[in-house]
Amino acid sequence: MKITFRPSPRLGGALLSTAACLTVLLMTACGSSSNNSSDSTRSTTAAEKAGATTTAGLSAASKTTLLPRALAHRTHMTLVLDFVPNAVHTGIYRALAAGYYRRENIDLKVIQPSSTVDTLKLIEAGKAQVGLADGSDVAGLIDHGGDAQAVMAIAQRPLGGLIALASEHLSSPAQLQGKTVGITGVPSDTAVLDTEVRHAGGDPAKVHVVTIGFNGAQALAAGKLAAFTGFVPADGVQLQTSGHPIAAFRLDENGGPGYPGLVAFTTRKLIAANPALVGDFVAATTKGYEDTLANPQVALNDLLRLNPALQRKSEKASLQAYLPLFADGGKVRFGVLQTAKLADMSSWMVSHDLIHAAVAPERYGTNQFNQ
Repeated sequence: MKITFRPSPRLGGALLSTAACLTVLLMTACGSSSNNSSDSTRSTTAAEKAGATTTAGLSAASKTTLLPRALAHRTHMTLVLDFVPNAVHTGIYRALAAGYYRRENIDLKVIQPSSTVDTLKLIEAGKAQVGLADGSDVAGLIDHGGDAQAVMAIAQRPLGGLIALASEHLSSPAQLQGKTVGITGVPSDTAVLDTEVRHAGGDPAKVHVVTIGFNGAQALAAGKLAAFTGFVPADGVQLQTSGHPIAAFRLDENGGPGYPGLVAFTTRKLIAANPALVGDFVAATTKGYEDTLANPQVALNDLLRLNPALQRKSEKASLQAYLPLFADGGKVRFGVLQTAKLADMSSWMVSHDLIHAAVAPERYGTNQFNQ
C-alpha cells in the first residue's frame, strides 16, 4: 500500500533565504489606519501569575475575560499562515467560526504561503498584517534588519526534533552515530541534529547526513533512513496514524532551548500605527485557543468544517499532540511570550551561526497585547 505524507513546515526553514530578500523588502513601507485602544476587564489566575515571572523585560501578561472593543469600524486584515491549514491552527479557525474576529470589527482573511519565507516577505513588505512563523524564523528576520516583532506565542515549545521508527530501537540520539539521518538542507536542521547528538554524548561528525528536502517521512517509512529532522506533532503523528510507530527526540528535551515553536508576528511600524488592530487580533485569537483548550472536539469540528480536505483521524491526533504546547502544559496562559525562553533561543542560534548576534527579548516580542 502506498502511503502519502503531507510535507510539514521546517524548523527555522526561512533562515537560508531571509537575507537575500530583505534588501528589496525593507524599501517597501507597511502602514495602516490608526485607531484608539480601549480598556477591558482582566483577571489573573495562579498559573498566569507563575507564568508572568518568565516575562521580565516584556509587558506583563494576564487573562482576558472580556474582549476589548477598540476598533470603531470594520477593518480588513490578512493573516498569512506558516503552512497549509492544520491542527496547530485550530484556535484561529475556532475564532473565525465563533465570530470572535467579527466581534472585534476585524474582517480576517486567512491565506497560506507557497513557502515559509513567503510569510516573512509578505509581512515585511506590508502586503499582509500578521503572519505565523517558527520562533527562530522571526529571530532570523530581525537579525537581518527586518522590522518584525512577535506579539503572541501559538506553541510554547519547539515543534521539531529527530524522528525515528520505533523498529530502530533507539533510546538516545547518540545511537545515530554510524547511521543515516535525513535533513531538509536548511541550517537549523543541522543545528538540531548536532545539538541532540552532542547532548547525548555522541559525535555529530560520525552521523551520516543526507539532504532529502521535505521527504523525510516518506524516506523513513521506506527504510532509507534511521531518522530525520521533522515536526513531531505533524510528521510524527502522520507516521503513527499511517501505521508506523515512532520514537521522537524533541529538541527541548535533548539539549536544545524551549523557545516558542510558532508565533504570531507583525511589524513594529504597524504596532505603532494601529495598536488597536493588533490588540484586537490577539484578543480574538486568544479566545479561539482558549476555547480549543476547553473543548478540543468543538474546535476540531470548526477546523474540519472550514477546511474539508483535512482528514479527521490525523488532525485529531495532531491536535492532541499540540494541546500541551499551547499553554506550556498550563505553566502560562495562552499567547504569553516567555523572556527566558526567548533569550535561550537567541543564545542557541548564535552558537550555531544561525544569527549574527543575540536578539534581545524586548526587541524580539511584546506582551503588551497579552493583558
